[in-house]
Amino acid sequence: MFGPFVLAACVTGPAVDTAALPVRAPPAAVEVRVEHADGALRTHPSPKVAHQLEADGVGKELLVHHLAHVEKALTAPLVLGNHAHLLVDGPATYRAMFGAIEKARRHVHLETYILESGEQGERLARLLAAKRRQGVEVRVLYDSVGSRDTPPGYFEGLAAAGVAVCEFNPVNPLKLEGDPRLSLNNRDHRKVLVIDGQIAFTGGINISGVYRAGSFGSKRRVPTREEGWRDTHVMVRGPVVTQFEALFNDAWHEQRCPSPVARQATRAERAGGMAMRLVAADPVSGRSELYVALMSALEHARKRAWLTYGYFVPDERTLQSLRDAAQRGVDVRLVLPGFSDFWAPFHAGRSHYQDLLSVGVRIFERRDALLHAKTAVIDGVWSSVGSTNLDWRSFVHNFEADVLVLDGVFAEEMEELFGLDQSASHEVTLEQWKHRGVRARLLEWFARRWEYLL
Repeated sequence: MFGPFVLAACVTGPAVDTAALPVRAPPAAVEVRVEHADGALRTHPSPKVAHQLEADGVGKELLVHHLAHVEKALTAPLVLGNHAHLLVDGPATYRAMFGAIEKARRHVHLETYILESGEQGERLARLLAAKRRQGVEVRVLYDSVGSRDTPPGYFEGLAAAGVAVCEFNPVNPLKLEGDPRLSLNNRDHRKVLVIDGQIAFTGGINISGVYRAGSFGSKRRVPTREEGWRDTHVMVRGPVVTQFEALFNDAWHEQRCPSPVARQATRAERAGGMAMRLVAADPVSGRSELYVALMSALEHARKRAWLTYGYFVPDERTLQSLRDAAQRGVDVRLVLPGFSDFWAPFHAGRSHYQDLLSVGVRIFERRDALLHAKTAVIDGVWSSVGSTNLDWRSFVHNFEADVLVLDGVFAEEMEELFGLDQSASHEVTLEQWKHRGVRARLLEWFARRWEYLL
């Protein structure tokens, strides 16, 4: 998240109509078509596709709803033939990411908000330099604000090793060469890694020392704000990887980064039976696709909606969707942080607790580790993993990336992970919350005045 530096820079930002936030479809309507050779689906799936998805545990009603209600607002199509592997916390994620980089033969494309020069950053630099010596194309796009504490020498070392390095929306005005429509407040919050056009990663995990330890296990010492963060990432294979590659290339192009050597595109091979699509947030075009898809899924949930978010500063539509779901009998649960690296969004989110608790939404706070994950699982079939928080910053200001998975087996894994987080959390009850102290109430009141900027 951002400290006072960015808050001060965006106080003069424009007013926003919350009723319209931020569901604007792309300028061109998406054509309607059935399954193609690449596995793409559109509004009316073929009987074969519908049967396959139902066989995988995805109900026909949810599939039809997803395609009919959100299709024109999402850029990338839903594609079949994929596999997703859930990654919990930093150690497991780094093992998978670095292992994939070691096996790269064609290219490594990394887009990240934070790229630190610590232990993991140095390990990454050595890997990338080794890949360049093997002739592998390597491109790295990092955010100027997110990586502001990284010494310039780190990036100079990457460049000297032959890595194409690009800074997203530089804070230094002398370096500005990207999209002139961007403001200082527009940051690249994505965490995307693409290997050889065959494997992709996304989620909430940056390249940072805060992930040196995991967040589960009784033998681990009490975590601090500096390490042991609780986060979720995902590794995917299959045709959906092409969407990750396209998103990375678009960002690289829009920032006017060094042009890569032209290479023939690699077609991702089918890797499983999961239906997936990549959704993105792009404040320049005014779209937040995860917002559109998540609100739609919440508004049509029938059984349960379990959400885990490291930053929770909801707009009115999000609150209404959660309230409505709970009031029609949906089991709505939120796992949220019990402490944070930035006090303002933490208390702004808490200012909405009583409203939600009073209609039956259950809230759990993870107080033994700093929660940074951004995931949702709805009705045991619809899942999302990515970088988008449930807050104004992700909805309006940031570039984000999340993968949507329509698959019952993967949703079951997500629900199991949710259960682990819930069991490690403290449940906040309405009666307890009504008796919180004056100091907490004052912090909530003050933070709520700044919701749009958080």
